[in-house]
Amino acid sequence: MRSSLLAVSLLLSVAAPVAASAEGVERQIVVPPQWQGAYDFGYAPAIRVGDWVIVSGVPAGGEGTYEEKIRRMYERVGDLLAASGANFADVVELTSYHLESKDSAAFREEFEIYMPIHREFFGEHRPAWSAVGTSALLSPSAVVELRVVAVAGSGAASRVVPKVE
Repeated sequence: MRSSLLAVSLLLSVAAPVAASAEGVERQIVVPPQWQGAYDFGYAPAIRVGDWVIVSGVPAGGEGTYEEKIRRMYERVGDLLAASGANFADVVELTSYHLESKDSAAFREEFEIYMPIHREFFGEHRPAWSAVGTSALLSPSAVVELRVVAVAGSGAASRVVPKVE
């Protein structure tokens, strides 16, 4: 019984500041005009809560080469970030879903083409990143889909913490 009371007490002491900090924080659904179809379909292209920006998966689809699709995807992500008051330097996490990469060797081959385009948009900035191979994407012409999380304004104060030996 005593351990249960301690667990409840600890949970309340951790949850109370989180709940209090959410008061007065505005949640904005970001729907630029060219994204109205996505919102009508059933999802928000981007959401901003306080300084946090979450961009829904943006497909690298449409006409063109693999490189053209990837570059267009990053441009669209950049547009959603800008509409949310953020930019690529503010991105803290990426999740990419790759249709054609089914194993590590295929990922290495794909990333030979993918990474130069990625670096055009991120430069020296290195967000956390999970790359996942998948068997299908919603957009029938997409080769990759990218989901992004950013903290608006955080890119200005970004620094690398060196490994301590």
